[in-house]
Amino acid sequence: MTPFELAEPTKLADAVKLLDPDDPTVRPIAGGTALMLMMKAGVFRPAKLISLRGIESKYSGIAASGGGLRVGAMTTLNALERSADVKKLAPLITRTMLTLSNVRVRNVATVGGALAHGDPHMDLPPVLMALGAKLTVISPNGERSVALEDFFTGYYETVLEKNELIAEAHIPAQGAKRAAYMKVTTGSADDWPALGVAVVLDSDGKAIKSARVVVSAATTKATRVKSAEAVLAGKTVDDKLLAQAGDAAVEEAEFIADVRGSVPYKRELLRVYIKRAVRQALDGGAQ
Repeated sequence: MTPFELAEPTKLADAVKLLDPDDPTVRPIAGGTALMLMMKAGVFRPAKLISLRGIESKYSGIAASGGGLRVGAMTTLNALERSADVKKLAPLITRTMLTLSNVRVRNVATVGGALAHGDPHMDLPPVLMALGAKLTVISPNGERSVALEDFFTGYYETVLEKNELIAEAHIPAQGAKRAAYMKVTTGSADDWPALGVAVVLDSDGKAIKSARVVVSAATTKATRVKSAEAVLAGKTVDDKLLAQAGDAAVEEAEFIADVRGSVPYKRELLRVYIKRAVRQALDGGAQ
């Protein structure tokens, strides 16, 4: 790695001021699980890194707030996994964390980093998107709120400006809604997925009142497939309905081919796993 300057602000507002929107070699660093790999591989050579580890502790905490959860961007994935508030208010997140990367990564990787990186293979974005999460983003001009479903714009791309940082995530309580997240991987359970599907249902038995369905990994970005949601809403689940929802999702999603599979392969995966994820959600999300 080439030498670089390291700034260590103690306030998030000061960290934002250190960002230079005109200099791509100036970057914030949180857990560093992705950025350090990029630096070691020579893909990114920073002139300055702005460490976020010393900012206010409120940005590393989890709290029940307004009937949901407030999660600071510097909260580690391990803390998210072990939080009693998360388990109570959004058990889908707790279940997902068990197969999200490995323990060493979860100990240092942060919620904000997992979102800001924009990697479509991440497990957390589709889960939070299906739950209806919103982000508080801070810049020198103040704060703004962004719905997570509007946050990702493309492959490793987000709406974040060069001088903006994620401050917090706000996640509505899951309540009585049934939910599931399923990932397809040819490796271990915590490996990068070829497909991720998150489903959150407001239902009465097999009768679905409304649905949120999010697809990731097989696609250019974590994507809410509203056409599949429309197929499911107001209907009673059977094999025919689930097949229609799968077909609708496949038509809407923008697929990518990579080392984990071709586009035709991923299209068929999605057809199958839309069905499985909906049924798993209706069964209480048990894996």
